[in-house]
Amino acid sequence: MKTWQEYITINPEIRFGKPIIIGTRICVVDILSWLASGRSNEEILTDFPELSNDSILAALAFAANREQVTKIIAV
Repeated sequence: MKTWQEYITINPEIRFGKPIIIGTRICVVDILSWLASGRSNEEILTDFPELSNDSILAALAFAANREQVTKIIAV
């Protein structure tokens, strides 16, 4: 995989501005939810052939990057 930026875009006109895989309407959160529910990469790729293993890895890298920059501010 190159970098997640080469696979993911945010466009306010598509899926309400949620991060999606470029060239699809598949949201990063959809991929993360499928993985969290126990689906394998192979199952996801079978159901969504427009994805690639690299695009799944990009979704994970995107989530990791978001987590890295998230701060909790105590109130």
